Amino acid sequence: MFKMYWSAFISITLRFLAIPKWLLLLVSVGLMSLVYINGSVTDLPIAIVDLDHTTSSRELVREFATSSKVSIITYENSLDAYDDINARKLFAVITIPRNYEKNLFNGESAIISAYGDASSRLANGQIQQDLKAIYQQTLTNYNSAIMRNSGFTPVQIDVVLAPIKSQMDPLFNPGISFAAITFPGLLVMLLQHSLLISSTRTHIALNSLPQGKPPRIIFIGSLSALLPIWLFLSIVLFGLWPWVLGYRQLASLSQILLMTLPFLFAVLGFAKLLTECLRSVEMIYLTLAFLTTPVFYLSGTVWPLYAMPYWVQCISKLLPSTWATNMIAGVNQMGLNISDNIFNLFMLVILGIFYFTIGVFISALREGRIRQLLRYKHQLKRKLTR
Repeated sequence: MFKMYWSAFISITLRFLAIPKWLLLLVSVGLMSLVYINGSVTDLPIAIVDLDHTTSSRELVREFATSSKVSIITYENSLDAYDDINARKLFAVITIPRNYEKNLFNGESAIISAYGDASSRLANGQIQQDLKAIYQQTLTNYNSAIMRNSGFTPVQIDVVLAPIKSQMDPLFNPGISFAAITFPGLLVMLLQHSLLISSTRTHIALNSLPQGKPPRIIFIGSLSALLPIWLFLSIVLFGLWPWVLGYRQLASLSQILLMTLPFLFAVLGFAKLLTECLRSVEMIYLTLAFLTTPVFYLSGTVWPLYAMPYWVQCISKLLPSTWATNMIAGVNQMGLNISDNIFNLFMLVILGIFYFTIGVFISALREGRIRQLLRYKHQLKRKLTR
Protein backbone atom coordinates (compact mmCIF):
# COMPACT_ATOMS: atom_id res chain seq x y z
CA MET A 1 0.00 0.00 0.00
CA PHE A 2 2.85 2.38 0.80
CA LYS A 3 4.41 1.66 -2.59
CA MET A 4 1.17 2.68 -4.31
CA TYR A 5 1.00 5.86 -2.23
CA TRP A 6 4.64 6.75 -2.94
CA SER A 7 4.28 6.00 -6.65
CA ALA A 8 1.27 8.33 -6.94
CA PHE A 9 3.04 11.01 -4.86
CA ILE A 10 6.18 10.96 -7.05
CA SER A 11 4.17 10.82 -10.29
CA ILE A 12 2.09 13.93 -9.49
CA THR A 13 5.11 15.79 -8.10
CA LEU A 14 7.19 15.17 -11.23
CA ARG A 15 4.27 16.19 -13.44
CA PHE A 16 3.88 19.52 -11.62
CA LEU A 17 7.62 20.14 -11.70
CA ALA A 18 7.88 19.27 -15.40
CA ILE A 19 5.17 21.78 -16.35
CA PRO A 20 5.29 24.37 -13.52
CA LYS A 21 2.10 26.23 -14.35
CA TRP A 22 1.73 26.91 -10.63
CA LEU A 23 4.54 29.48 -10.97
CA LEU A 24 2.00 31.68 -12.77
CA LEU A 25 0.66 32.39 -9.30
CA LEU A 26 3.91 34.20 -8.50
CA VAL A 27 3.60 36.17 -11.74
CA SER A 28 0.06 37.14 -10.75
CA VAL A 29 1.22 38.25 -7.30
CA GLY A 30 4.04 40.27 -8.87
CA LEU A 31 1.66 42.12 -11.18
CA MET A 32 -0.83 42.70 -8.37
CA SER A 33 1.90 44.03 -6.08
CA LEU A 34 2.83 46.83 -8.47
CA VAL A 35 0.12 49.04 -6.94
CA TYR A 36 1.62 48.56 -3.44
CA ILE A 37 5.24 49.42 -4.28
CA ASN A 38 5.00 52.94 -2.84
CA GLY A 39 3.85 51.46 0.46
CA SER A 40 1.29 54.10 1.40
CA VAL A 41 -1.07 56.67 -0.08
CA THR A 42 0.69 60.05 -0.30
CA ASP A 43 0.52 63.31 -2.24
CA LEU A 44 -3.17 63.10 -3.10
CA PRO A 45 -3.93 66.20 -5.23
CA ILE A 46 -6.51 68.54 -3.69
CA ALA A 47 -7.50 72.05 -4.78
CA ILE A 48 -7.45 75.11 -2.53
CA VAL A 49 -9.53 78.11 -3.63
CA ASP A 50 -8.57 81.12 -1.48
CA LEU A 51 -11.19 83.83 -1.98
CA ASP A 52 -10.08 85.85 1.06
CA HIS A 53 -6.36 86.41 0.34
CA THR A 54 -5.57 87.44 3.90
CA THR A 55 -2.90 86.48 6.41
CA SER A 56 -5.24 84.03 8.16
CA SER A 57 -6.31 82.32 4.92
CA ARG A 58 -2.72 81.96 3.73
CA GLU A 59 -1.75 80.50 7.11
CA LEU A 60 -4.56 77.96 6.75
CA VAL A 61 -3.29 77.03 3.28
CA ARG A 62 0.18 76.51 4.74
CA GLU A 63 -1.34 74.20 7.37
CA PHE A 64 -2.91 72.12 4.61
CA ALA A 65 0.41 71.99 2.77
CA THR A 66 2.18 70.44 5.79
CA SER A 67 0.24 67.19 5.40
CA SER A 68 2.14 64.33 3.78
CA LYS A 69 -1.10 62.76 2.52
CA VAL A 70 -2.13 65.62 0.21
CA SER A 71 -0.56 67.82 -2.43
CA ILE A 72 -1.94 71.36 -2.63
CA ILE A 73 -2.93 72.91 -5.97
CA THR A 74 -4.21 76.51 -5.81
CA TYR A 75 -7.06 77.70 -8.01
CA GLU A 76 -8.43 81.18 -8.57
CA ASN A 77 -12.07 80.09 -8.71
CA SER A 78 -14.14 77.09 -7.70
CA LEU A 79 -15.57 76.37 -11.15
CA ASP A 80 -12.20 75.37 -12.61
CA ALA A 81 -11.53 73.18 -9.58
CA TYR A 82 -14.91 71.46 -9.88
CA ASP A 83 -14.22 70.78 -13.55
CA ASP A 84 -10.95 69.08 -12.63
CA ILE A 85 -12.48 67.01 -9.85
CA ASN A 86 -15.18 65.84 -12.27
CA ALA A 87 -12.36 64.92 -14.68
CA ARG A 88 -10.80 62.82 -11.85
CA LYS A 89 -7.71 65.03 -11.65
CA LEU A 90 -8.41 66.00 -8.02
CA PHE A 91 -9.67 64.24 -4.92
CA ALA A 92 -11.12 67.28 -3.10
CA VAL A 93 -11.82 70.99 -3.46
CA ILE A 94 -11.54 73.26 -0.40
CA THR A 95 -12.88 76.81 -0.67
CA ILE A 96 -11.88 79.50 1.85
CA PRO A 97 -14.68 82.09 1.69
CA ARG A 98 -14.41 85.86 1.49
CA ASN A 99 -14.32 87.68 4.84
CA TYR A 100 -12.85 84.55 6.44
CA GLU A 101 -10.38 86.54 8.55
CA LYS A 102 -12.93 89.25 9.34
CA ASN A 103 -15.52 86.78 10.59
CA LEU A 104 -12.84 84.91 12.51
CA PHE A 105 -11.69 87.98 14.44
CA ASN A 106 -15.26 89.19 15.03
CA GLY A 107 -16.20 85.86 16.61
CA GLU A 108 -18.60 84.99 13.81
CA SER A 109 -18.87 81.65 12.05
CA ALA A 110 -16.53 81.11 9.12
CA ILE A 111 -17.71 78.26 6.90
CA ILE A 112 -15.03 76.48 4.86
CA SER A 113 -16.62 74.29 2.21
CA ALA A 114 -15.02 70.99 1.25
CA TYR A 115 -16.17 69.03 -1.79
CA GLY A 116 -14.66 65.55 -2.08
CA ASP A 117 -14.60 62.67 -4.51
CA ALA A 118 -15.81 59.71 -2.45
CA SER A 119 -15.40 57.14 -5.23
CA SER A 120 -12.05 56.14 -3.72
CA ARG A 121 -12.83 55.20 -0.14
CA LEU A 122 -9.20 54.93 0.95
CA ALA A 123 -8.10 58.26 -0.52
CA ASN A 124 -11.22 60.03 0.71
CA GLY A 125 -10.74 58.69 4.22
CA GLN A 126 -7.10 59.81 4.32
CA ILE A 127 -8.05 63.33 3.22
CA GLN A 128 -10.88 63.57 5.75
CA GLN A 129 -8.60 62.54 8.61
CA ASP A 130 -6.00 65.15 7.70
CA LEU A 131 -8.55 67.93 7.20
CA LYS A 132 -10.19 67.21 10.56
CA ALA A 133 -6.82 67.23 12.31
CA ILE A 134 -5.81 70.53 10.66
CA TYR A 135 -9.18 72.09 11.47
CA GLN A 136 -8.93 71.01 15.11
CA GLN A 137 -5.38 72.34 15.42
CA THR A 138 -6.34 75.68 13.84
CA LEU A 139 -9.33 76.00 16.15
CA THR A 140 -7.19 75.21 19.19
CA ASN A 141 -4.60 77.83 18.21
CA TYR A 142 -7.32 80.44 17.64
CA ASN A 143 -9.02 79.79 20.98
CA SER A 144 -5.65 79.79 22.76
CA ALA A 145 -4.83 83.22 21.33
CA ILE A 146 -8.20 84.64 22.45
CA MET A 147 -7.85 83.25 25.97
CA ARG A 148 -4.23 84.43 26.22
CA ASN A 149 -5.28 87.95 25.27
CA SER A 150 -8.02 87.76 27.93
CA GLY A 151 -5.49 87.06 30.70
CA PHE A 152 -5.66 83.27 31.00
CA THR A 153 -2.46 81.50 32.03
CA PRO A 154 -1.06 78.65 29.87
CA VAL A 155 -2.12 76.10 32.51
CA GLN A 156 -5.67 77.47 32.56
CA ILE A 157 -5.82 77.45 28.77
CA ASP A 158 -4.67 73.82 28.70
CA VAL A 159 -7.27 72.79 31.29
CA VAL A 160 -10.13 74.53 29.45
CA LEU A 161 -9.26 73.40 25.93
CA ALA A 162 -8.05 69.89 26.80
CA PRO A 163 -9.53 68.84 30.16
CA ILE A 164 -9.10 65.14 29.31
CA LYS A 165 -5.79 63.83 28.05
CA SER A 166 -6.14 60.84 25.75
CA GLN A 167 -3.40 58.40 25.00
CA MET A 168 -3.57 56.00 22.05
CA ASP A 169 -1.76 52.73 22.69
CA PRO A 170 -2.40 50.41 19.74
CA LEU A 171 -2.59 46.77 20.77
CA PHE A 172 -0.98 45.65 17.51
CA ASN A 173 0.83 47.56 14.82
CA PRO A 174 -0.67 46.54 11.46
CA GLY A 175 2.17 47.97 9.41
CA ILE A 176 2.68 51.08 7.36
CA SER A 177 -0.55 51.30 5.43
CA PHE A 178 -3.96 49.93 4.57
CA ALA A 179 -2.27 47.61 2.07
CA ALA A 180 -0.48 45.76 4.88
CA ILE A 181 -3.89 44.48 6.05
CA THR A 182 -5.55 43.82 2.69
CA PHE A 183 -2.48 42.19 1.17
CA PRO A 184 -2.53 39.01 3.33
CA GLY A 185 -6.19 38.54 2.42
CA LEU A 186 -5.38 38.79 -1.28
CA LEU A 187 -2.54 36.28 -0.93
CA VAL A 188 -4.75 33.84 0.96
CA MET A 189 -7.39 34.10 -1.77
CA LEU A 190 -4.84 33.46 -4.52
CA LEU A 191 -3.42 30.48 -2.65
CA GLN A 192 -6.89 29.05 -2.03
CA HIS A 193 -8.10 29.63 -5.60
CA SER A 194 -5.03 28.07 -7.24
CA LEU A 195 -5.07 25.01 -4.96
CA LEU A 196 -8.80 24.51 -5.53
CA ILE A 197 -8.27 24.44 -9.29
CA SER A 198 -5.29 22.07 -9.11
CA SER A 199 -6.85 19.66 -6.63
CA THR A 200 -10.21 19.49 -8.41
CA ARG A 201 -8.46 18.84 -11.73
CA THR A 202 -6.43 16.08 -10.05
CA HIS A 203 -9.64 14.56 -8.65
CA ILE A 204 -11.36 14.60 -12.04
CA ALA A 205 -8.30 13.24 -13.86
CA LEU A 206 -8.08 10.28 -11.48
CA ASN A 207 -11.81 9.61 -11.74
CA SER A 208 -11.65 9.52 -15.54
CA LEU A 209 -8.68 7.16 -16.04
CA PRO A 210 -9.18 4.62 -18.89
CA GLN A 211 -8.49 1.71 -16.55
CA GLY A 212 -11.16 2.89 -14.14
CA LYS A 213 -11.19 4.58 -10.78
CA PRO A 214 -7.95 3.86 -8.86
CA PRO A 215 -7.78 2.80 -5.19
CA ARG A 216 -8.18 5.41 -2.49
CA ILE A 217 -4.51 5.28 -1.57
CA ILE A 218 -3.73 6.60 -5.06
CA PHE A 219 -6.05 9.56 -4.45
CA ILE A 220 -4.38 10.27 -1.12
CA GLY A 221 -0.88 10.06 -2.60
CA SER A 222 -1.78 12.27 -5.58
CA LEU A 223 -3.43 14.97 -3.48
CA SER A 224 -0.72 14.96 -0.81
CA ALA A 225 1.80 15.63 -3.60
CA LEU A 226 0.23 19.09 -3.95
CA LEU A 227 1.11 20.04 -0.37
CA PRO A 228 4.92 20.52 -0.80
CA ILE A 229 4.39 22.75 -3.85
CA TRP A 230 1.80 24.95 -2.16
CA LEU A 231 3.81 25.05 1.06
CA PHE A 232 6.68 26.44 -1.01
CA LEU A 233 4.31 29.01 -2.52
CA SER A 234 3.12 29.97 0.95
CA ILE A 235 6.70 30.62 2.06
CA VAL A 236 7.19 32.90 -0.93
CA LEU A 237 3.86 34.69 -0.51
CA PHE A 238 3.77 35.07 3.28
CA GLY A 239 7.49 35.21 4.01
CA LEU A 240 9.46 36.59 1.09
CA TRP A 241 6.93 38.87 -0.58
CA PRO A 242 6.07 41.16 2.39
CA TRP A 243 9.82 41.63 2.89
CA VAL A 244 10.26 42.55 -0.79
CA LEU A 245 7.48 45.17 -0.56
CA GLY A 246 8.79 46.53 2.73
CA TYR A 247 5.90 45.45 4.96
CA ARG A 248 6.26 44.02 8.42
CA GLN A 249 7.19 40.34 8.30
CA LEU A 250 7.11 38.93 11.82
CA ALA A 251 6.39 35.22 11.40
CA SER A 252 9.25 32.73 11.19
CA LEU A 253 9.49 30.03 8.53
CA SER A 254 8.23 27.38 10.92
CA GLN A 255 5.25 29.55 11.92
CA ILE A 256 4.32 30.14 8.27
CA LEU A 257 4.39 26.40 7.59
CA LEU A 258 2.40 25.68 10.74
CA MET A 259 -0.27 28.20 9.74
CA THR A 260 -0.43 27.18 6.10
CA LEU A 261 -0.59 23.39 6.47
CA PRO A 262 -4.06 23.20 8.11
CA PHE A 263 -5.29 25.84 5.67
CA LEU A 264 -4.17 23.73 2.70
CA PHE A 265 -5.76 20.67 4.31
CA ALA A 266 -9.08 22.54 4.62
CA VAL A 267 -8.86 23.65 0.98
CA LEU A 268 -8.22 20.06 -0.16
CA GLY A 269 -11.30 18.95 1.75
CA PHE A 270 -13.30 21.76 0.14
CA ALA A 271 -11.99 20.68 -3.28
CA LYS A 272 -13.20 17.13 -2.62
CA LEU A 273 -16.70 18.45 -1.95
CA LEU A 274 -16.66 20.68 -5.06
CA THR A 275 -15.49 17.81 -7.24
CA GLU A 276 -18.23 15.46 -6.10
CA CYS A 277 -20.91 18.16 -6.48
CA LEU A 278 -19.89 19.50 -9.92
CA ARG A 279 -18.11 16.52 -11.55
CA SER A 280 -16.78 18.43 -14.59
CA VAL A 281 -13.85 20.77 -15.23
CA GLU A 282 -16.02 23.33 -17.03
CA MET A 283 -18.50 23.60 -14.15
CA ILE A 284 -15.68 23.91 -11.62
CA TYR A 285 -14.00 26.72 -13.58
CA LEU A 286 -17.29 28.60 -13.97
CA THR A 287 -18.13 28.17 -10.29
CA LEU A 288 -14.73 29.24 -9.01
CA ALA A 289 -14.65 32.26 -11.33
CA PHE A 290 -18.02 33.34 -9.99
CA LEU A 291 -17.26 32.71 -6.30
CA THR A 292 -13.74 34.17 -6.00
CA THR A 293 -14.74 37.81 -5.52
CA PRO A 294 -17.67 37.10 -3.12
CA VAL A 295 -15.44 34.82 -1.05
CA PHE A 296 -12.82 37.58 -0.82
CA TYR A 297 -15.41 40.03 0.52
CA LEU A 298 -16.79 37.43 2.93
CA SER A 299 -13.34 36.73 4.38
CA GLY A 300 -13.40 39.85 6.58
CA THR A 301 -10.49 41.56 4.82
CA VAL A 302 -12.46 44.43 3.30
CA TRP A 303 -15.49 44.47 5.61
CA PRO A 304 -15.38 43.33 9.28
CA LEU A 305 -17.23 40.14 10.12
CA TYR A 306 -19.09 41.62 13.10
CA ALA A 307 -20.67 44.23 10.79
CA MET A 308 -22.18 41.53 8.58
CA PRO A 309 -25.64 40.01 9.17
CA TYR A 310 -25.54 36.93 11.36
CA TRP A 311 -26.47 34.54 8.55
CA VAL A 312 -23.71 36.04 6.36
CA GLN A 313 -21.24 35.52 9.20
CA CYS A 314 -22.25 31.86 9.30
CA ILE A 315 -21.49 31.50 5.58
CA SER A 316 -18.19 33.36 6.02
CA LYS A 317 -17.08 31.05 8.83
CA LEU A 318 -17.62 28.02 6.59
CA LEU A 319 -14.84 29.24 4.25
CA PRO A 320 -11.19 28.26 4.93
CA SER A 321 -9.96 31.67 3.71
CA THR A 322 -11.80 33.49 6.52
CA TRP A 323 -9.91 31.69 9.28
CA ALA A 324 -6.61 31.73 7.37
CA THR A 325 -6.75 35.48 6.66
CA ASN A 326 -7.46 36.25 10.30
CA MET A 327 -4.63 34.02 11.48
CA ILE A 328 -1.94 34.94 8.95
CA ALA A 329 -2.55 38.70 9.14
CA GLY A 330 -2.54 38.50 12.94
CA VAL A 331 0.74 36.57 13.21
CA ASN A 332 2.66 37.84 10.20
CA GLN A 333 1.72 41.53 10.21
CA MET A 334 0.35 42.29 13.70
CA GLY A 335 2.66 40.39 16.02
CA LEU A 336 0.30 37.78 17.49
CA ASN A 337 1.62 34.41 18.62
CA ILE A 338 0.65 31.03 17.24
CA SER A 339 -0.79 30.22 20.68
CA ASP A 340 -3.28 33.06 20.18
CA ASN A 341 -4.54 31.36 17.01
CA ILE A 342 -5.11 27.83 18.27
CA PHE A 343 -8.83 28.21 17.61
CA ASN A 344 -8.18 29.29 14.00
CA LEU A 345 -5.94 26.25 13.47
CA PHE A 346 -8.54 23.98 15.07
CA MET A 347 -11.34 25.37 12.89
CA LEU A 348 -9.32 24.85 9.70
CA VAL A 349 -8.73 21.19 10.59
CA ILE A 350 -12.41 20.74 11.46
CA LEU A 351 -13.48 22.36 8.16
CA GLY A 352 -11.14 20.07 6.23
CA ILE A 353 -12.56 16.96 7.91
CA PHE A 354 -16.12 18.27 7.53
CA TYR A 355 -15.84 18.98 3.80
CA PHE A 356 -13.93 15.78 3.07
CA THR A 357 -16.53 13.70 4.94
CA ILE A 358 -19.41 15.28 3.03
CA GLY A 359 -17.54 14.77 -0.25
CA VAL A 360 -16.95 11.10 0.51
CA PHE A 361 -20.62 10.70 1.48
CA ILE A 362 -21.81 12.29 -1.79
CA SER A 363 -19.42 10.07 -3.75
CA ALA A 364 -20.69 6.96 -1.99
CA LEU A 365 -24.29 8.05 -2.52
CA ARG A 366 -23.68 8.72 -6.22
CA GLU A 367 -21.99 5.33 -6.73
CA GLY A 368 -24.74 3.44 -4.88
CA ARG A 369 -22.56 2.30 -1.96
CA ILE A 370 -24.92 3.84 0.59
CA ARG A 371 -27.85 1.89 -0.82
CA GLN A 372 -25.80 -1.29 -0.82
CA LEU A 373 -24.83 -0.72 2.80
CA LEU A 374 -28.44 -0.08 3.83
CA ARG A 375 -29.60 -3.15 1.90
CA TYR A 376 -26.91 -5.25 3.56
CA LYS A 377 -27.92 -4.01 7.02
CA HIS A 378 -31.57 -4.72 6.25
CA GLN A 379 -30.78 -8.27 5.10
CA LEU A 380 -28.60 -8.85 8.15
CA LYS A 381 -31.37 -7.64 10.43
CA ARG A 382 -33.87 -10.00 8.77
CA LYS A 383 -31.51 -12.92 9.25
CA LEU A 384 -31.05 -12.10 12.92
CA THR A 385 -34.81 -11.84 13.51
CA ARG A 386 -35.34 -15.32 12.03
